[in-house]
Formats: sequence, structure tokens, C-alpha cells
Amino acid sequence: MGDPAVTDNTIWLLVCTVLVLLMQAGFTCLETGLVRAKNSINVAVKNVADFCVASLAFWAVGFGLMFGATASGVIGTSFFFFDPGNTSGASAAWLMAFFFFQLAFCGTATTIVSGAVAERMSFRGYLLTALVLSACIYPVFGHWAWGGFGIDTQMGWLQAMGFIDFAGSTVVHSIGGWVALAAVLIIGPRLGRFDENSKATESHNTPVAVFGMFLLWVGWFGFNGGSTLAMNASVPHIMVHTLIAAAAGGAVAMALTWSRRGAPNAVDTLNGVLAGLVAITASAHVVTVGSAILIGGIGATIALGCQMLLIRMRIDDAVSAVPVHLAAGIWGTLAVALLGDATLWGTGLTRMEQLGVQALGVTVAGVYAFGIGYAVLSVINVFLPLRVSAHAEHIGLNASEHGASTAIHDLIFSMDTQRQTGDFSQRVPVEPYTEAGQIAAQYNQVLDKVDGEIRAREQTAQQLRTARDQAETANAAKSEFLANMSHELRTPLNAIIGFSEIINGEIFGPVDNPQYKEYISDIHDSGTHLLSIINDILDLSKIESDSYQLAEEELDIAAVLDACGRMIRTRAESGELTFEVDIEPDLPWLVGDERALKQMVINLVSNAVKFTPRGGHVALRARLEADGRLALEVADTGVGIARQDIARAFEPFQQLSLDATVFKADGTGLGLPLTAALARSHQATLVVNSEPGKGTSITLRFPNARVLARKKQVGALTA
Repeated sequence: MGDPAVTDNTIWLLVCTVLVLLMQAGFTCLETGLVRAKNSINVAVKNVADFCVASLAFWAVGFGLMFGATASGVIGTSFFFFDPGNTSGASAAWLMAFFFFQLAFCGTATTIVSGAVAERMSFRGYLLTALVLSACIYPVFGHWAWGGFGIDTQMGWLQAMGFIDFAGSTVVHSIGGWVALAAVLIIGPRLGRFDENSKATESHNTPVAVFGMFLLWVGWFGFNGGSTLAMNASVPHIMVHTLIAAAAGGAVAMALTWSRRGAPNAVDTLNGVLAGLVAITASAHVVTVGSAILIGGIGATIALGCQMLLIRMRIDDAVSAVPVHLAAGIWGTLAVALLGDATLWGTGLTRMEQLGVQALGVTVAGVYAFGIGYAVLSVINVFLPLRVSAHAEHIGLNASEHGASTAIHDLIFSMDTQRQTGDFSQRVPVEPYTEAGQIAAQYNQVLDKVDGEIRAREQTAQQLRTARDQAETANAAKSEFLANMSHELRTPLNAIIGFSEIINGEIFGPVDNPQYKEYISDIHDSGTHLLSIINDILDLSKIESDSYQLAEEELDIAAVLDACGRMIRTRAESGELTFEVDIEPDLPWLVGDERALKQMVINLVSNAVKFTPRGGHVALRARLEADGRLALEVADTGVGIARQDIARAFEPFQQLSLDATVFKADGTGLGLPLTAALARSHQATLVVNSEPGKGTSITLRFPNARVLARKKQVGALTA
């Protein structure tokens, strides 16, 4: 490079260095915008810390390893703890400016890792990673590709072979990308990143990420433009190539995501711009504008493809640093030979020879950077785990690593505390003029609404409890009244019935007047009817108050129905009705109350007889249904019930028909309500099918739990 002028070239290099340093701000904004808010402070501080570590490490050993006097083109051996002092040859000012420029490059390579490992790498582990990269990995490969200040005898071995990487597609970006890949493989993906039905983590502040991308774009003009190390005629071309490649990358990424997802993806578009910048960095000085567009567009395509591949392989890169810097960097380095102007290479190689050298450089970079990075970080991980705990990751690295907080973190913490304690009486804190504050304010309004609803429901529940208690008290009073009333009425009624039977039987002498005998019969029938009503009312009241005690036993359903049939047959035949009892053979036994079962059957059959005209038919059937339930059916060819009247038929003391349709004059009006209540006490269902003028069918179905298995029935019979 000779002895450049101290003035213009030195100033140009200093200006470009400041632009490169601006990229640190760009990386900080980009990465903090793309991660979740609970980790944003951690990512920002890591960007600050890694630049501090890289600056000191590069000053102490990195610059010497990279640009010191070469040892067989493998490693530099001078300029450690760099201080030019009265260095002869190149001016101390320019040399200091060159060191300044290269230090900024080292910081760029180092900070690439921070985005990839974001949200789960410990701060201490990251500082060690930055130290290894900036003090060892980056400067050693940098010596191979860039060492010796352009002096032939001091060149690195790749540089001597003709390897071209103008501003660091491989030296800076791929080296950082390889170490980032090693790190994410060791620490693994973020919690829940690849769980079933999981989605990519949303960036918490995309506008800040966009601002960071623009800072990087502007800084890249110093990155590429300053790599000439002089202000010369090639600088404007390099600037334009840098701009146009980035634009092409962004446009291609936007188009690809638009066509694939139906909408342009903001983050992928940002990464497309950056991939275009990374790709053009190796060849910005040897391509045309058209080639720059092609390089940038292909770089974006390759980066998006690599991003999809990582996801498919369950490799978690929080900000797509590996696709952007590693994949696009590899492509950009190969593009020197594929699309560069051979006359501008200055290597004297053919295009295929140049491609071979470029491919060799890419391969060596991968083997060295990934191999050393993976080995060293694996050893460190044994003694000092690189990954934070699951709890620390859950609460966020802002709090767990730095004791810092954010409005959204405070909100989430408050909500989680409410979830764990169940205490929603306290409202969450509201941070004014922030999105988290707006969410908190709305959440508090929701809590206010929920509290109001809960209070209203509690008041309603209390009112219902009070009403229930009152109803139970009234029901108990009613039951007590009915019990007392039945006791008071039964004694005289039984006396009336007994005396009327004695008189009607003429036990103490004949009743001479036939009219008296007819009156005595009416008194007997009326007393019997009234006693039946009293008994039914008492039974119904007991059932409604849950005080009716079932005397459950194993019943032979065929024997029970035969007994009921005998009791009702005479009454049916007296009304000139045909009465049929059809019991399916080998019916299983039933667990139930025999008295209640007989009462249900007699009530239903009596009701059927009552509403069936002369010449009609009444049937009592029993069968075992396919689902294992036992069914009892009473069917008649009587007057039937209209659909709208069926519910009313089960209300106490309801009469649905005019007297002209009632073909038997007795009945209490409680038969169906009592039958339904007794059925419920046996967990049975009662289904009514009726059609006016054609008849009615009422079916009782007892649940499987009350139907005894046949083998149990046989055992019971044997016993």
C-alpha cells in the first residue's frame, strides 16, 4: 500500500470508521426490536458489552494476530497491545486510523452472535463467546485472508493464493455466522419455539428494528467504501453497488414473502436488505451495477431459503443472523468469481481457478470458525453453562440477568401473580403513555367488570339460597301439615268405611229400606276414594321433600305384573274392555320398591281403563330393550291426549277431558303425577306417545343399574 498521504486518505478512513461504528447502533436497534420486550435490555447491553470486549481483545492480541509480521502466512507475530508510537514506515496517524477501522470490523463480526443466541444465552457465557471470537477466531482467519498490509512477503496464505474478500463477506460476516451457528446448536432453541402448534416469536417493536436496518445500511457505506483504504475513483462505484444490491435484496425478499404468504413480511424484508448488503461486500469493487442487483437479489433468496432450512431442522436463530450473515456471505464470496470482472481481480487467475480459490476460502472459514467455536464453547458449557435456567428464560433476561424491568414485564408479572394467588382485588400497575400501559388499563377495566359481575352473581346466589331455604322450610311445614292432616282424617275415614261395610253386610240385622242401602254404599265408596286421595297426597309430598324412603329389594318383575293384572282385570272387563298382559320370557329381575312399582303400574293401567271406551283394548307389556334397560309399557285405544296437554296431564288434580269422555268415574287426579315422581325416585324415564282419538302409550324405562344380570338372577333364585 506504500506510504499514503496523511490528510485525505486518513480523514476518509476515519469518517468511514465512524460510519462502521454506527452499525453497532444499527445492530442494537435491529436485535432489540426483533426480540421480545422482556429480553430487549439484555440484548442491548450485550451489544454494548461485546464491543467493549472486542475492542480490548483486538487491541491486546487481535490486531497483532491479524496484521502483525506473518509466520509462514499463518499468524501475525507483532503489534500486540498496539501502540504505534514512533513507528517508522507508514505514518503513525494513518496506522492508528487503520487500527481504528479494523477494530470496528472486529466489533461487527463479534456482535453478529448476539442476535442469534438472544433470549436464552447467559450474559457471562456471551462475554466469553465474544472474547473467543474477537481475540482468536476472527483475527487468525483475518490474517489468512487480509494480513500483511498488502506487502507480498507478509501475506496470509489464502491471500497469497488469490482469495478475494473485499470488505468481509467471509472474513467478517461468515466468520461471525459460523460461530453463531455453533453457539445456537450448543444452547438449543428457546423454550416452546418448536412445540406443536407453536408460531415464530413476534418482534415486540418492528419500527425500531426497521430503524436499526437503516442505520446498518448507512453504516455499510463506510464498511465497503472505507475498505479501499483511500479516497479514490472507485469509491463512488462501490457506494452505488452497495446501495443497489441492498435494494435488490429487499425487493426480492418482499416479493417472495408476498407471493408465498399473501402479504409482504416486514422482518423478512429487512433481512433481505441485509442479505443483499452482506452478499455485495466481497465484490463491490469488481462488479457492474447489473451484477450488483443480481448478487443482492440472489443473496436475499438464499438467506430466506436458509431460514426455512433452519426452522425445518429445529435450529433456533432468534433474528436470522445465520441466514443473513453466513449463507449470504458464502454466496457473496463465490459471486466474486461468478459475476466479478476478471480484469479487476488482480490475481491473474482464470474464472474457474478463482472460483476454486473462493470455494477454498469459504470452506476453510467454515471448518476453522465453526470447528474452533463449537469445541471451545462446548468446553466452556461444561464448566459454565451458556444457557440460562428455564425460570430465568420465562421471566425474561432483563430481570434475571440485569435486575431490570419493562412495562410489559411488570404487567405480565402482576397478571401471573394474580393467576397464582387467585387474588384479583388489586389492580395491575399502569405505565402511562406506553402500549403496555394501555393494555394494563384495559385489563383493569375488565377486572372491574368481572368484579361487578361476581358481586351481582353472589347477590343472586344469596337470594337463591334464601329462597331455597324458605322453600325448604315451607315444604317441611307442608309435609308436617299433610302428615298431621292425614293422621287426623284417616282414623274417622277408616271408621266410616268400616261401619259402612258392617251396615252394608247387614251383620247386625237387615237394612229394610233399599234407599238406605244405596246411601251406605255411596258413603263407603266416597270414604274409600277420599282415603285414596289422602294417601296419594301424602306419598307425593314425601317424594317432593326427599323424605320418601324406598324399600328396595330384588323383584321378579313377571310376578309383580301378574299380581297387578289380576287386581285390574275385573275392573277392565266390567267396562267391556279387553285387557292383555304380555311379559317377555326370562326377564331379568329388577331392584326397586315393590309397593311403589305396583302403584305405578296400577295408576297407569287404571288411567288407561278410565279413558278407554267400551269395546276398547288395554295392554300391559314388559320387555328387555337392546341397550339393557327394562321397559314397562301401558297402551290403550282410548281418547288420547293432545300434544300440548301432555305436560298438564302430569300436574296434580288436572282434568283434561270433559265428563263425557271419562268412561269410568273414579280417580284422584294424582295418578300420573305420583307415577312420574315414583319413576324419578327409581331413576326411570317416562315417555308418553299419544294421539287424540287413537289412544295413548306410556313407557317406563328402568336404568341398567337397576336391572340384575341373569347369572345374578339365577343365583338369587337358587338361594
